Amino acid sequence: MSKTEEHGEELPALVDSALKRELPSTPRGLRTRASLVAAARTVFERDGFIDSRLTDITKEARCSTGTFYTYFDSKEEALAAVLQEAQDDMLHPGPPQEHHANRTVVESLDAGNRAYIEAYKRNAKLMLLLEQVASIDPKFRRLRLDRGQAFAKRNCKWIKKLQDEGFADPSLDPVMSASALSLMVGRMAYYKYALEEPGWGTDDLLVETATKLWVNALGIPADGSRRT
Repeated sequence: MSKTEEHGEELPALVDSALKRELPSTPRGLRTRASLVAAARTVFERDGFIDSRLTDITKEARCSTGTFYTYFDSKEEALAAVLQEAQDDMLHPGPPQEHHANRTVVESLDAGNRAYIEAYKRNAKLMLLLEQVASIDPKFRRLRLDRGQAFAKRNCKWIKKLQDEGFADPSLDPVMSASALSLMVGRMAYYKYALEEPGWGTDDLLVETATKLWVNALGIPADGSRRT
């Protein structure tokens, strides 16, 4: 499990044992590993995964190849570490776990979608890289699937909460609804920020559209009130 927490819950680790080793036990080791992860991210985003080399990463981190192998067995492990950090960043935003008295369900959903879109935008190059590597490496294909399931699982809990509180259509299957809506917003962000496909409008339009589609799909009243 990831040590990063959201609302008191641990976020799921997306790197299995084939791509992960134990974290260093000393502050110095943690700092060195962090510098390697940061360097690897710079190289991967600049050169892509296939064309990047270990020497590029060590040069960027200003360390020796031996130091790299102290913390990672391969550049695949380094990429997995980079993607895990991005994942922890992206799992913080998204539909909130609860709405507040001064914010309607729709406003909460809009804020959650905006936070997710902003996080995706920060990590768009890595998301494109994950798509590419997942097409040729089964370990990263599994990681990509686990990533989607992590978002759907968290969103499922929120949808079920909305159903229990009378805001969302109780006849909808929360698991299927969460999977479909999570995929929808994720692909919208992928085409706009990772592929940089023209015609997707502004960030505000993307958020507004995603929120309206969520609201309509879940049968939430437009004013954010409970269903009658």
